[in-house]
Amino acid sequence: MASSNTYGTSSPLTGAEIREAFLDFFATRGHQRMASASLVPDDSTVLLTIAGMLPFKPIFLGQQKPPALRVTTAQKCIRTNDIENVGRTARHHTFFEMLGNFSFGDYFKEQAIRWAWELSTQVFGLDPANLVVSVFKEDIEAADIWQNVIGVNPKRIIRMDAADNFWAAGPTGPCGPCSEIYYDFTPTLGDENINLEDDTRFIEFYNLVFMESHRDANGTMTPLATKNIDTGMGLERMAQILQQKSNNYETDLIYPLIDKVAKLAQIEYFHSEEKVKASFKIIGDHSRAIVQLICDGVIASNLGRGYILRRLLRRVVRHGRLLGIQKPFLVDIGEISIQLMIQTYPQLNKRKKLILAELEREEARFLGTLERGEKLLAEILESKSQNISGEQAFELYDTYGFPLELTQEITQENGLTVDVAGFELAMKAQRQRAKEAKVNIDVTIQSVIDRIAGDINATEFCGYDVLEYPARVMAIVVDGELCQKAIMNDSVQIVLDSTPFYGESGGQVGDKGIMTGASPHREDLKILIHNVYRNRGLFVHTGTIENGVLDIGDLINAQVNYRLRRQAKAHHTATHLLQAALKKLIDPSITQAGSLVDFDHLRFDFHYSNNIPSKKLDEVETLINEWIAESHILEVSEMKLEQAKDKGAIAMFGEKYGSHVRVVNVPRLSMELCGGTHVNNTGEIGLFKITSETGIASGIRRIEAIAGTAVLPYLNERDILTKELGDQLKVPINQLINRVETLQEELKLTSKSLMLARSALVITQSMALIADVQIIGDFKILVASLDEVEASLLQTAAKQLQEKLGDNAAVLLGSKLGAGKVNFVAAFGKHIIAAGEHAGKFVGSIANICGGGGGGRPNIAQAGGRNIELFQSALNIAHEKLVLSLNPNYCK
Repeated sequence: MASSNTYGTSSPLTGAEIREAFLDFFATRGHQRMASASLVPDDSTVLLTIAGMLPFKPIFLGQQKPPALRVTTAQKCIRTNDIENVGRTARHHTFFEMLGNFSFGDYFKEQAIRWAWELSTQVFGLDPANLVVSVFKEDIEAADIWQNVIGVNPKRIIRMDAADNFWAAGPTGPCGPCSEIYYDFTPTLGDENINLEDDTRFIEFYNLVFMESHRDANGTMTPLATKNIDTGMGLERMAQILQQKSNNYETDLIYPLIDKVAKLAQIEYFHSEEKVKASFKIIGDHSRAIVQLICDGVIASNLGRGYILRRLLRRVVRHGRLLGIQKPFLVDIGEISIQLMIQTYPQLNKRKKLILAELEREEARFLGTLERGEKLLAEILESKSQNISGEQAFELYDTYGFPLELTQEITQENGLTVDVAGFELAMKAQRQRAKEAKVNIDVTIQSVIDRIAGDINATEFCGYDVLEYPARVMAIVVDGELCQKAIMNDSVQIVLDSTPFYGESGGQVGDKGIMTGASPHREDLKILIHNVYRNRGLFVHTGTIENGVLDIGDLINAQVNYRLRRQAKAHHTATHLLQAALKKLIDPSITQAGSLVDFDHLRFDFHYSNNIPSKKLDEVETLINEWIAESHILEVSEMKLEQAKDKGAIAMFGEKYGSHVRVVNVPRLSMELCGGTHVNNTGEIGLFKITSETGIASGIRRIEAIAGTAVLPYLNERDILTKELGDQLKVPINQLINRVETLQEELKLTSKSLMLARSALVITQSMALIADVQIIGDFKILVASLDEVEASLLQTAAKQLQEKLGDNAAVLLGSKLGAGKVNFVAAFGKHIIAAGEHAGKFVGSIANICGGGGGGRPNIAQAGGRNIELFQSALNIAHEKLVLSLNPNYCK
């Protein structure tokens, strides 16, 4: 077991002490200590940060220079690919922390191994007798270092195949052997026939990757000129070992959450069955994940990262219900999660209010439909005779908020399966799922621009000062391939040595304009530039050659469209003023969630829970126009990031900034870190007009607005519209509202009259059906159809028929509607119910024949389906089922 640690005590280290000991160990050995990157990676190939090395992917590819030759981090990570194992094994998690030390062309194999051993045995006090190491079977060097330099017993050096101990970035690219350190819980079993896959005896806690080769498309490997070290130690696993726990969940990193849940559920965790313990563990694990995801800007939704968050959050709620927790509890465990991690991740404190508000909203949303969904699912599962159809799974998802995986989890617990293919068909839309998040990081995914970025100097941007500038062509891309030249009608991507064109960034769109030849042999050259974007320091100009030929090395004249740039500047400065006004008049804690600065409008997304009244929006608009009229002169400067923050400059949460930043200051009104283009003084904006305010996601509001020259066309369009309305309604413009209100009242009265007439007609038609009632023994049965009758009227008709026929009557009415839809309503008297029938279950089973579902109370219920062709068959089956149920001896 663990011996005395570097703290000079035999008491177990806390999770925080383990993290700090790791980072301090490498910091004192020349490593730059870096904060964890966001869980939302700056990498389009993965949804979330799934490994400690992911933030350094561009460095390993040679696309970026490292911040230092030696780096150490504690990186937060999330994986959901094996979520079904969470809570069921001792060490699977969705959220985990990976402690890592990295070398970018500095130390290599021997030094990495020496430090790993020193850290494990001297700092953490692990007994060498409890340690086993693995190496790639062809890595003779690593095996020799472990045996002859470190002194590990050769029987405890296990040689593994490439599948286990060889790391590769992808099919091609950087690669190399791995070496891992395992903890042996029962070394008394000896050194013979060690099987590292026996996870009851061994746990891997430290992985060392020796990135030493490059593999080409033919599989040939050549030594890398610069060799790298990438390591990872699982914090939760090391805590399990040092704190001598049987699993990761019972360490001080997670157990306080389990303890809180146990108190809420009034259940003793340690005396519970394993199935119950699994629910505790799932809540403990997922709680940390959802808090960190929300903190890093993820909002629950049905797509991408938002879907992962929603799925985790709803699993927590469901497992809370399984433990008997009926009231909302996410805020309670959110508070504990934040408290457990706040020292390491201080941003949790800054965003605590937002995190808890999102937890409360999303839990309330789910609880609003959970009980009904659980009842429906229970009814489906009750018979145990059928699996869950795709239509049923979709109804649970669409109507009751059950993620598909949650339905699968519940059905698997009951020995059934879900028709996933049918579910996807019913969805009728492509939606990204958590399972789409890749587990392997393919660092070879890169465009042609990525490949040339290391060979070309970064583009010099001169567009703050000039809108026309001579520049040299450095690269041309046509159809995804580098070219020496491009000709007329080619769609091109052009990289220049310098440019006045603004490249899309910080929410502001890229400039438009033209390029013309600047040398005698290129006088006829004209290129229309449609957009400009940035890629690793290069400004990539996308356009079409309208005339002439373009060659690498040509001198061209780059000209930005002045009118469009002026509009973009007005909208960008107006966006800054909008944020300032919202903070001043609505809520000082409002923070930006995203923005778009376009030529003809602006869009500003922000974190705020409530609707903003029209009157308040008018006040915001008025204040901004007052600031514009005051002609405040903007001050733009560059300074160190920390200096800018000390001055109070607002930074966009989640945005990455360099050590030096550009600060745009509207004195006494707004100060933000911003690389965009702006007016010189607010008077240049002209006018500002809010065009809409809506909610776009839970806790996220969006304001769209226009400024400057974009306002006049907007006002003209509405002026024309109001004049046309006045002419149509034959009233002056100032009386339009009164006239519309009068028309609405007239329409409401007409609609009510029509509904009453329609209802009377349906009742009359339904009463005529009494002649079709069939008497079976002591009961009356009526199964009939009324075409083109909506569900509410159908239910009224069925209920009145049953009451008319008496307590021994069973009525089922069906109706075919347009657009492939059918409705059914069952109304049962109390004697029918006493005979064992249940309207909700019965009508649900009939609707299922038509590919639908539904349910309700024992006496009255409705359901729907989509297959009209099976409508009559469903009615026939309903009649037969009722007859046989109420009189088993009946014969046709």
